[in-house]
Amino acid sequence: MTRAADRAPMGPLRFEPLYEYRLWGGRELAAVLDGPLPAAGPVGEAWVLSDRQGHASRVAGGPFAGQTLGQLMADWPEPLLGTQARTFRRFPLLLKFLDARRMLSVQVHPSDAHTRLLPAGETGKTEAWIVLKTGPASRIYAGLKPGTTPTTLRKGLADGRLTDSLAHFTPEVGDCVLLPAGTVHSLGGDLVVFEIQQNSDVTFRLYDWNHVDAKTGRPRPLQVENALACADFTAGTIGPVTPLVDVTAPARETVFRCKQFSCWRVRSQLPFRVGAVGVARVLVCIEGAGRIEHDGAFYPARRGDVLLLPAAMGACEFRPTRAVTLLEIGLPESDVPQFSADRHRR
Repeated sequence: MTRAADRAPMGPLRFEPLYEYRLWGGRELAAVLDGPLPAAGPVGEAWVLSDRQGHASRVAGGPFAGQTLGQLMADWPEPLLGTQARTFRRFPLLLKFLDARRMLSVQVHPSDAHTRLLPAGETGKTEAWIVLKTGPASRIYAGLKPGTTPTTLRKGLADGRLTDSLAHFTPEVGDCVLLPAGTVHSLGGDLVVFEIQQNSDVTFRLYDWNHVDAKTGRPRPLQVENALACADFTAGTIGPVTPLVDVTAPARETVFRCKQFSCWRVRSQLPFRVGAVGVARVLVCIEGAGRIEHDGAFYPARRGDVLLLPAAMGACEFRPTRAVTLLEIGLPESDVPQFSADRHRR
């Protein structure tokens, strides 16, 4: 028997979000994603594109409905990934919306070079945030103040003054922050962000603000030694990047471009091109609405939608129905210079 998917062209793929309990979360993602949250409790994360065991994104509709991202990677590698079909054994990025009503733990992610600290099959974890909503108490910690050493951090933990060593700033809507693996970081205070990261779930907590998990009645465990072992004490302080405007298409700007991922942001009321020949791209609608036009068909996109554009689609047209803010995310490219985006340092 021939499956419907075998006869169907591969158009934009929309996936069901996976909602995750986090003690620091809230209920704001219902508004961001325009859909119901789990019945009760704080929801900190919505995993909107995930190829991880136990957290597999499933196609929400169309001829591929119900298939996981991993199944698509196995069954349709060339149409999905094009020239990168033989590069990745699993989808290389993990994309999320985060609702940090309270502060996340002060944490560190290892790089690919920290092989001793990486479980089998895992990679390092460089990530980035795009700020969607802030409150009066919102704060981002990113990087260490000059002169900070492992001894400084140990003393800060013992004295309850760890944050004295952490660089921080008050975020604004639209800020974009790149966090290379090894960056000591945290965020919270009624803050909602979109997160792009390597497909890794390795996190070492350095400090957890004395949170007590309501589900266990206990503080969450820390991994201080591992956190210190992979922390980058040379990176300095980190603030929002300065996006690079495309002079040929002023509505489009490069936000992040590094070996782990690329991200462009488009703000426009007029039609514009999305996607690329021979590679997959991901579209994230941050504000507004519109539709993708491809091969005579139209595919709607509204705020909160995340759409995977298979390589087989190539470049296509996005037509806003009202002013739209759209992220376009590219997969890792080995020939991109490490952290070529301009970063403010504070």
